[in-house]
Amino acid sequence: MQSSWVYILECFEGTFYTGSTNDLERRLAEHREGLERTAFTFTRRPIKLVFAYELIDIREAYELEYQIKGWSRAKKIALMNGDLDELVRLSNDNGSKKK
Repeated sequence: MQSSWVYILECFEGTFYTGSTNDLERRLAEHREGLERTAFTFTRRPIKLVFAYELIDIREAYELEYQIKGWSRAKKIALMNGDLDELVRLSNDNGSKKK
């Protein structure tokens, strides 16, 4: 099976974009080049890769992408920082959309 990735980009104004792909380098190039005018990142370039996690199955990558998209900014930052204790604490606070 081909590797798949879940990734988080930080946009120039500080927002985060979460996505998934089976070709991380190609997808990052697409974001950087602004190939899709309607894409979230198009008007928020430049972007910076701040998190990437490799999975075996693209379906798992899609599931994780949508899970992370529902998280608060604080949870995403804890994930990016590898702070699992904080991630668990924030998850137990029952506020996936808290600011």
